[in-house]
Amino acid sequence: MLNIFTLANGRLVQQEIEALEDLSHFKPIWVDLQSPTLDEKRWVKQHYGLSIPEDAMDEDIEESARFYEEDNGELHIRSDFLIDDEEDSRSVRVAFILNLINPDLRSKGVLFSIHEEDIPVFRLLRLRARRATGLIEDAREVLLRLFDTDAEYSADTLEGIYDDLEKVSSQVLSGNVTDARASEVLSAIARQEDLNGRIRRNVMDTRRAVSFMMRSKMLNAEQFEDARQILRDIDSLDSHTAFLFDKINFLMDATVGFININQNKIIKMFSVASVALLPPTLIASVYGMNFQYMPELSQKWGYPYALALMVASALVPMWYFRKRGWLK
Repeated sequence: MLNIFTLANGRLVQQEIEALEDLSHFKPIWVDLQSPTLDEKRWVKQHYGLSIPEDAMDEDIEESARFYEEDNGELHIRSDFLIDDEEDSRSVRVAFILNLINPDLRSKGVLFSIHEEDIPVFRLLRLRARRATGLIEDAREVLLRLFDTDAEYSADTLEGIYDDLEKVSSQVLSGNVTDARASEVLSAIARQEDLNGRIRRNVMDTRRAVSFMMRSKMLNAEQFEDARQILRDIDSLDSHTAFLFDKINFLMDATVGFININQNKIIKMFSVASVALLPPTLIASVYGMNFQYMPELSQKWGYPYALALMVASALVPMWYFRKRGWLK
């Protein structure tokens, strides 16, 4: 999908492109390519003189090659954006290309973004820029606002993690944690830990991208101050992710502790049963000896007497254990 965005009365207007000729009808500030086809890549190259690298969206690209400037003045930024899906949270790599200084190319002043799937941050920015007048002024503003919205999206996701952990916390600290409930709690905690880790990696990547924009001197004074504010917001998110990691570890340890308590209860019952059956076993062993003279063996009451003695020897330890509270 190839979409271009132009400015009209201070608002961002989206235009869908279905043929190469359509590109000549607009003067965009942002060209967004979502899972671009070969034809769409060819249109961009023919009209704007921009070649999209084959590895633009690769996730295993070297870190040193994610933020750089080409000899023709093109700035390349490859950054990750979070998708908070309840079933499959993930990060999506986006490649940005921006030409600000080469007037020989039609791509001057146009931001190009290439990614494989639709991203919530992009949708949110498009919605705001269509409604708010003056939110976007140029291509640099689009890129900066994307990173700003990304930090805000991460903050909202962190709030969701905290709310989910509060629900888990109420279950764990209720004290009645069965093995089945503990399994559900551990699964929920593991998901929140993974999502929290993705957010931390995402904001770290956003910090690097914004820092690169500031070092490249591509921002004006107002945009530079906005970039500094984004970095301050990211610093606060780092502190919050650290707090959530501590909470996650506490809940994990508490849940594992309750599992151990449940297992200890089972082991305790086996231990009590073993101790209670020791006296009857001893009595049965005595009367199983093959001595010639054992008075009870010649008596009619000998057998019931031995049985009663074994039952009594089992009940007395059980009564003692219950009195001491060891069976609770």
